[in-house]
Amino acid sequence: MPLTVLQVKNAAPRDKDYGLADGGGLFLWIRAAGGKSWRFRFRLDGKQSHISLGTVDKVALAQARQLASEARQLVAQGKHPGLERNSKRAQAAIARANTFKMLALEWHQHKVPRWSAGYSSDVLEAFERDIFPQVGSLPLADIKPMQWLHVFRRIEARGALEVLRKTRQRCQEVYRYAIATGRAEYNPIADIGGALQTPTSKHYPFLPLVELPELLRSIQACAGNDIVKIATRLLILTGVRTAELRGAPWTEFDLGNGLWLIPAARMKMRRAHLVPLSEQAVAALRDLEHITGGYTLAFPGRNDPARPMSEAAINQLLKRSGYDGRATGHGFRHTMSTTLHEQGYPSEWVETQLAHVDKNTIRGTYNHAVYLDGRREMLQWYADHLDSLANSSTEPHSIAAMERRA
Repeated sequence: MPLTVLQVKNAAPRDKDYGLADGGGLFLWIRAAGGKSWRFRFRLDGKQSHISLGTVDKVALAQARQLASEARQLVAQGKHPGLERNSKRAQAAIARANTFKMLALEWHQHKVPRWSAGYSSDVLEAFERDIFPQVGSLPLADIKPMQWLHVFRRIEARGALEVLRKTRQRCQEVYRYAIATGRAEYNPIADIGGALQTPTSKHYPFLPLVELPELLRSIQACAGNDIVKIATRLLILTGVRTAELRGAPWTEFDLGNGLWLIPAARMKMRRAHLVPLSEQAVAALRDLEHITGGYTLAFPGRNDPARPMSEAAINQLLKRSGYDGRATGHGFRHTMSTTLHEQGYPSEWVETQLAHVDKNTIRGTYNHAVYLDGRREMLQWYADHLDSLANSSTEPHSIAAMERRA
């Protein structure tokens, strides 16, 4: 006869351990030393065995019957319920250990050999700023689409739609990596794309060269970090990418010879790049040396000098200086390209200075010192011309007007 709740409650210890059958292999097991628990007995592959289903203080009679029923189904399928339970527990433990942060860092390390140091740092910085504080400690399998939507809408609320696009893309890549390595079954981020704003395709804002002196004056007058101000000036004078500048260690600079050698590992195109430095660029670096010369990085982070300056630092300075939406760190490359092409400098010099690979003229091994003398002359003209504009009167700001007046 099946047990009743009252029988379970009143079952008392005896001289020896004993069991009361409920039916279908379920037993209430009473220990002589005290304590009652549920057991399920079964025969599998000709062998008698049993598993524990929990103590009566945690598992009620009805629940014990349900657990026994599930175990009987496994036995009918030729499976050992104890082994199946242990396997599920192990899988659950692995799932709990597979947090988004752990998988993201593993994915990041997998990708690092193919990335420049600057890009690698930017990716990690974005995760640490916008993702890890929100969902980094959660098991990957537990993060639902609505939680991701909340995370991404926090970025969207800042108006940082391009940051949102890149961050969402990187998070999806983490899920694809997790799926490929057996740590996830689906990508919940793919389901929320229609609920988020997308950036409109547009070029980086940039200023004509004649407006840069006023920009520099505004930056100098703005309250802000001198390191970021010097970084902005060097972006204007060299035409390098923001990530290449921010991640530069002092060992890359040869100020005595006016040269800056960026190794292939830090370049977007994975080719070493030799940058001639104008007298003005060297002077800016000398000023910087008084501030950060004791650090490994020329542009160390404010909170952690072992990490590069923040990706957003230069654009934030431009915003505070009144140039929000009018100028960006990347836009200075466009200004340089436009100005030097208009001035008649050879396209090969300009494109090489901007580290663009000309597939029609540069084949095989890339010589990072190509057109070095010409580029040095070109960048010195650019810096001198910028100084001349800064020292000129406030008449109409156009190169044509300057030439007519001359």
